[in-house]
Amino acid sequence: MEPIKITEKAVAFIKEAFESKKVPEGYVLRVGAKGGGCSGVNTYLGFDKIKEDDKEFVIEGLQVVVQKKEMMFLIGKKLDYVEEGEMKGFVFE
Repeated sequence: MEPIKITEKAVAFIKEAFESKKVPEGYVLRVGAKGGGCSGVNTYLGFDKIKEDDKEFVIEGLQVVVQKKEMMFLIGKKLDYVEEGEMKGFVFE
């Protein structure tokens, strides 16, 4: 079971970032969550190498990794890319 959903729009921007940022071979999309902040949990994403304690998924054609200890904070979340006025970027819902 995949811990998160990724919208088509977010997938398109992530794939574009892999190419435009010239992400090195062997890197995948890392999605995670860390405790802290006003809401209690801060979600993040970036490009990283696979680590020993990662759980691997293929979501909408993207290779995605999540640290096992962070899985419970991501279940049920959706990653989207929004463009509203001058604001553009990824959001977790």
